[in-house]
Amino acid sequence: MKLLEMTGHATSRVIEADPPKPAPGEVIIETARSAICGSEMKTYRGAGMAGGNSGHEAVGSVVELGEGVTSPQIGQRVGVSAVVGCGDCGECARGQFTWCKSARSRSRMHAEQFAIHARACSPLPDDMPWDEAALLTGDGMGVPWHTAKKIDCADINTIVVMGLGPIGLGNVLMQAHLGRHVIGVDIIDYRVRFAKQLGADVSLKADETLIERIMDLTDGEGADVVIDCAGKRASVANSFASVRRGGIVVFNGESMEELLAPSRDFNRREIWAVGCWYYFMSEVPEMFQLWRNGLDVARMITHQFPLAEAPAAFELFIRGQTGKVLLRP
Repeated sequence: MKLLEMTGHATSRVIEADPPKPAPGEVIIETARSAICGSEMKTYRGAGMAGGNSGHEAVGSVVELGEGVTSPQIGQRVGVSAVVGCGDCGECARGQFTWCKSARSRSRMHAEQFAIHARACSPLPDDMPWDEAALLTGDGMGVPWHTAKKIDCADINTIVVMGLGPIGLGNVLMQAHLGRHVIGVDIIDYRVRFAKQLGADVSLKADETLIERIMDLTDGEGADVVIDCAGKRASVANSFASVRRGGIVVFNGESMEELLAPSRDFNRREIWAVGCWYYFMSEVPEMFQLWRNGLDVARMITHQFPLAEAPAAFELFIRGQTGKVLLRP
C-alpha cells in the first residue's frame, strides 16, 4: 500500500509499505480522506517519522476486524478518534478518552490503510459526505466544538481568535455559527483574508498596533474571550493583553514554554484561563447535529490532493497558504 513517510526537515515522500494487521480489539480502515493538522508541523519540520507520519485525522471504511471485534462491522463507514482510552475506566465509559490516565495517541493515517482500536470508531450517517466527516470527527471541528462548550455563557459576545491555522479557522467558523462577534488575528495575509470568508466580523494582521485596534473594537474594554490557537510567546501575551477584566483566555495552541505570571496575567484582573485539548468521543453526535443544523464545515477546505501528491500538499500547507487540506488515497 501507499504510505506517506515524513523524512524530516520539512521533507516527505510516498513509499510502498506492507498493509497493517489488526491487533486484538483493532480494525483496519481503508482511508477515504485524511486531513493535515497544524500540530503535525513539529514532526514534519523536525526529525520526521521513519516509516510513517503523524497523520491523525481520517475517515474511511472498515475492511478487516481484529480478534474480539464485533462492532464496527466490515464495510461500515467510520470516523476515528486519534486519542484512544483504556476502555475500562469511568472516563472511557463517559466517552472522555482524553481524560483516561492510560490514553494513547494514534497516527500514520496518511496512508491507503491504517489500524485503530474499534472503540475509537464513530459510525458515520449514510448521508454525510467524506469531506465533512473528516472535519467533524477530527481536530478540525472537534477542538472548536469542545472549546465552545467550555465557554457556553449567555453574556459572552465578543471573541478574539488568536492564530488562524486550521484550529483557529475552525473556531472562527464555529463561533460565528453560534452568533458571536468574532475578531480573527494572524501574521499571514492569506489566513487573515480567509477568516473573513468563514464569518469573522473583523480580521486583523498582528503587528505592534494589535492591542490598540482590539481595544478600539471593544470600546476600550477588551474581548470577553480570547482563544489562543498559536501557542507562541507573542500570541499568549497578546491574548492576556486583549481580554477584558474578568474575561476568559482559552488555550488551544500547544506550548511547553513557561509563559505566564500569576499576578500579572490572572490575579490583578481576575482572568479565567481554560485548557482545551482535542475532544470527547461523546461529543461526536453533537457535532453531527451541528452539521445538520447548518454548520457548513466544508467551507474550511481549500485544497485536496491525491495521496501520491502529499509532499506538495505539505509544502503548501507549511507556507500558510491554505485552510484545511485533505488527502484522498
